[in-house]
Amino acid sequence: MYFLNNYKKQPFIPAIQKTSTLVGLATLSLVCFIISINMKTTDVSPSYENKVMAAQLMKKSMTVLKDSRMEHGIFIDIENDPNETGLVGSPFSLITTDEGDLDAKLTTLDPNFSAAIVDLMHQVNLQRGDTVAILMTGSMPGANIAVLTACKALGVYPVTITSIGASQWGANQVDFTWLDMELILFDHELIQAKSIAASIGGRNDMGRLLSPAGRKIIMDNIASHNLHLIKKSKLAKNIEERMETFGSIQPVKNYKAIINVGGGVASLGTSFNLKLLPPGVINRSDITDIGRPGGIEGVFAKFIKENIPGLHILNIKPLTEQFNMPFAPIPIPEIGSGSLYAKERYNLTIAGICLMLVGGSVFAIGLDSKQKIKEHLKQHEPDSIL
Repeated sequence: MYFLNNYKKQPFIPAIQKTSTLVGLATLSLVCFIISINMKTTDVSPSYENKVMAAQLMKKSMTVLKDSRMEHGIFIDIENDPNETGLVGSPFSLITTDEGDLDAKLTTLDPNFSAAIVDLMHQVNLQRGDTVAILMTGSMPGANIAVLTACKALGVYPVTITSIGASQWGANQVDFTWLDMELILFDHELIQAKSIAASIGGRNDMGRLLSPAGRKIIMDNIASHNLHLIKKSKLAKNIEERMETFGSIQPVKNYKAIINVGGGVASLGTSFNLKLLPPGVINRSDITDIGRPGGIEGVFAKFIKENIPGLHILNIKPLTEQFNMPFAPIPIPEIGSGSLYAKERYNLTIAGICLMLVGGSVFAIGLDSKQKIKEHLKQHEPDSIL
């Protein structure tokens, strides 16, 4: 009876079932969780300095171009150009070749877009002193500026051929084409080089669907900049002349990358489904699976088939999603902020220590309780109690 009474007065409870133990483990877990979630490390991009330099160059370039427009008393359409860059074109003009996505144009007018181009250039391992071939249109002046300022920040030399026609909201002002912008930036030493040749652009790269007056405006603009006019009777011949023009600077195989900005038909051709061509870094394997028989192969594909890496700057929204950048931001984000420049991550070492501490505590208490239960069963046999 003594043992039974003593058992009832002081019942055996293993440590793992004690309220105090459970409260202690819960407190330890909470403390470890708070420590883990607050102990973060920042991984600064290895190209951080180049990205900041490129973005600052682009910001200065945009300011210079805006000031140039303001000198001529140009009115800024705040509704369609909410950040007041002065670089958003009109919905229609004599040199407008196609419809355009206003939000995409606004996105490329963020100086941080130049930093994103630097990131892409690092992905294809471009080095100072390398030469790249660039294909541009007048459709996205912001993206054009981003690419050229990124080249300057990295010390990469651009060899550019441009089609002047522009889609809606691009460089489609007859008195302020992309060539006019390019010259201003070159004169202010914000970019390293101007285009070496130009075409009308638009359908078939010959200005189809433009009025005769529109085609004349573009050709006169090219002539005023003393550039070679690429104007053959067929698209395929325009493409071939581009290849020859690039080859006249240096052998095609010596270019370290081919960069396409926009959807120029001479640049992309008709030999593959353009909707399936992802933005960003493009390699040969990316174009072989989307081929289309009977199409005309553009300059971009011809370079890539020489195993020259490509950068495709089109389809802007999915491109910005790669870098977690805002789409059509209002206002323009600060330079140097965001995951494009540095990424925060949890400190895995601290998290691992906390996990081992909590897990080890639970295991130790469980093991101790198991031993105590065994000892208790030896001292208090159920048969003798019953």
